[in-house]
Amino acid sequence: MSEQDRFEDDLLYALTRTGEGFHAEQAPLVAGGLDRGRRRWRRRSAAAVVGGAAALALVGTGAVHLSGSSPAPTALVAAGAPSAGAGGSAPVPSASASTPVISGDEVLATLQALLPQGRSTDGKGRGTDDATLHGTFVGADLVYDDGQGKALISLGVQKHRKGQSQEHTCPDPKLNRIDSCTVATLPDGSRLYLSQGYEYPDRRADTKEWLAVLTGPDGREITLSEWNAPQEKGAPDSRPNPPLTLDQLKAVVTDRSWDRIVAAVRLDGVDYAAQDTGLSLQDRQAVLAALLPAGVTVTKIDGNEVFADVQLAQGQRAGSLVLRVQKLVREPGDRTTEQLFEGATVLPDGGRLKLYGPGAPTADAKGQLVADVLRGDLRIMVAQGPTGKPLLTLDQLKAIATSAEWKTKK
Repeated sequence: MSEQDRFEDDLLYALTRTGEGFHAEQAPLVAGGLDRGRRRWRRRSAAAVVGGAAALALVGTGAVHLSGSSPAPTALVAAGAPSAGAGGSAPVPSASASTPVISGDEVLATLQALLPQGRSTDGKGRGTDDATLHGTFVGADLVYDDGQGKALISLGVQKHRKGQSQEHTCPDPKLNRIDSCTVATLPDGSRLYLSQGYEYPDRRADTKEWLAVLTGPDGREITLSEWNAPQEKGAPDSRPNPPLTLDQLKAVVTDRSWDRIVAAVRLDGVDYAAQDTGLSLQDRQAVLAALLPAGVTVTKIDGNEVFADVQLAQGQRAGSLVLRVQKLVREPGDRTTEQLFEGATVLPDGGRLKLYGPGAPTADAKGQLVADVLRGDLRIMVAQGPTGKPLLTLDQLKAIATSAEWKTKK
């Protein structure tokens, strides 16, 4: 990946992931695709999304997390999935001798043991030993026949960090035709989503998909899908309905047999707690407010431990910026941050500075104005989008990012 590509990924991440856990309103146009994509998060794993970094802004997936408080600073929210870890790369979980290894065969066998009596063929499993997924996903697929016709059954298991799971809700019947849907809270606090729908919400084919999704307090998300055909797409329906009833789907996803497997699955998503500098949103607002030019004020700030979406005002003019304050967590052998800051200007205190924007010595970042500073393990990035006339100049962003006032508290 070139430096320009790496930077754009990093910036896109900052501008689209501000406020982890907040969810934007979804346009009706993509509601059907979003619902089906949300039910098929397993594909983002199969599509080489490694190290637990979710595909953040891919239309039709359920991993879109935007700030619910204000519009994204730019129109970049429909871009491809950017890097997500410290320094712009997806962190690869390190191995632990205390974590058991679950093979794909064990996942498949567990699923088979929980199904009613019948014949299963074409079984495939994926375990925590899958080299591309680093233990953040396990799953199994098989073709099941109870004597009434073949049916594809697919299982996936992930484990999300607190606040980073996608809530499963019943779709708007005006946007997605579905026969039944319920969401219930179980005695242990888990949430169970059950639906009887179709492969295509617009019913352009009659293939049915019935689904159960269990999300638990420990972060588990167990998804079980079944069809009334031996393939999800491209095969004639082999029976009137999928083989398992909703009660049977519930019994499979809630079975305690999954506990050992869930325990072995690594948490996905970005570990913001590990990158927390100890500066609260209020701390960051106070530092930023003192560094802004006279007449520019902070009117609102939202975000998480790393990113903040800041709304600004200057008289009658309004603006926004993204502020990144991060303690880097470097995995052994990961040189992404060093590569990103290659050729940077060396500051008097030894820190390194990269500027992006029209007239800057490095890439113009598609109209963005950005100052990015690395000082030891502390990274400060201030970015403004290209829409409208920016309130701050690139030199003013530089003064903010290079200020010695940014210090870790932990």
